[in-house]
Amino acid sequence: MDLYSGYINQLIEEFAKLPGVGNKSAQRLALHIINMPKEHVEHFANVMTEAKNHIHYCKSCYTLTDQELCPICANQGRDHTTIMVVENIRDLAAYEKTGKYEGVYHVLHGAISPMLGIGPNDIKLKELVKRLEEDVKEVIIATNSSLEGETTAMYISKLIKPTGVKVTRIASGVPVGGDLECIDEMTLLRALEGRTEL
Repeated sequence: MDLYSGYINQLIEEFAKLPGVGNKSAQRLALHIINMPKEHVEHFANVMTEAKNHIHYCKSCYTLTDQELCPICANQGRDHTTIMVVENIRDLAAYEKTGKYEGVYHVLHGAISPMLGIGPNDIKLKELVKRLEEDVKEVIIATNSSLEGETTAMYISKLIKPTGVKVTRIASGVPVGGDLECIDEMTLLRALEGRTEL
């Protein structure tokens, strides 16, 4: 027997589809939305729709932005000769939280994983190679310490080394099998400072 009627169940089901949201959290969110004033709900729905319509990839680093360039790429105070390669936007955010990295980023949107059918052409590698035509001195590979992350790091290293650009890998302060987004700022900072050349 259903505890709630159709519309409430539909709302709970939609919230439950979000990553990290279980049934109890979905129910709590749905009931919160229902108890909000109508104009707040309309504004919330409008913000989601506008975000979906206006947010796209930065034309340089492929993070999300509503401008042509993201704030990091547009900042002339950043070191544009150093590019840190990360698997996803959450990893970029984790490194930005340290407040110590002065370069720019490149978001791959995944990692090479033959088991999942993800090859080099399925992530933003061609775009990274194109960026090397500019004045780039160092590429820091900051992929996760998983099998996929290591495979991607080795592939990028072999791809870039012939160009003469320095290629480094973040140090092993990041635990093997750990996701960057879950690691504290100090560990990330130590991994960045202790990076090694590949």
